[in-house]
Amino acid sequence: MSSLDAKHRPLHDEGTSVHNHRDGRDEKRKNSLPEKEKGTREMYQEVKILGIAGSLRKGSFNKAALRSAVSLTPKNVTLETFDLSSFPLFNQDNENNPPEVIWQFKEKIRAADAILFATPEYNYSVPGVLKNAIDWASRPAGDNAWEGKPVAMMSASIGMIGGARAQYHLRQMFIYLNMYPLNRPEVIIPYAADKFDSAGNLTDQHTKEKIQELLKALSAWTVQTRYKDLVGGKIS
Repeated sequence: MSSLDAKHRPLHDEGTSVHNHRDGRDEKRKNSLPEKEKGTREMYQEVKILGIAGSLRKGSFNKAALRSAVSLTPKNVTLETFDLSSFPLFNQDNENNPPEVIWQFKEKIRAADAILFATPEYNYSVPGVLKNAIDWASRPAGDNAWEGKPVAMMSASIGMIGGARAQYHLRQMFIYLNMYPLNRPEVIIPYAADKFDSAGNLTDQHTKEKIQELLKALSAWTVQTRYKDLVGGKIS
């Protein structure tokens, strides 16, 4: 073949050839995985998510969004929620002997594969009730229940910002808590009053689809992080 022929050879021919070789290598690698690693990866296809709403209001749009998420989970995902209404204010004097509800909360966090927060925005930040719950579960020092948990978030608001600034503050907290936040997709629900009916049912199809995307992405992120933790790989 002349150099001119080589230069003008259709690119899709080269791409197909490379793709086929790559497929062969991937299949060979898959078949050569130790049985222990195959079983570990398969086990972590099932994902348990703990959902936490950062609002105590009975008609909270964020509670409603979390309830909607329960019915929108992928087949391999279960989503359980935890109510924060009975939590006392955090007092460091009691961190080594907290109320029973705090023990239960920390046990639920540890039993979950991932966390999903749904929070309104108060004064450019998260509500006190959510910060209080985060503080309880992170204490005492050396007993941080949030440690290493994959996490995602969504927010709803009656305004145009949709609670976005509360999400950014949550992300700052995840650094110290050593959680693994999912970056995309972002679920920000502005003008929430137009997206839920009077009974708190989510009626907006686009928002439903975004929540489904978030749950699928969190599930995949959880499988990736947990599997790599177990087999000694780096999280990428």
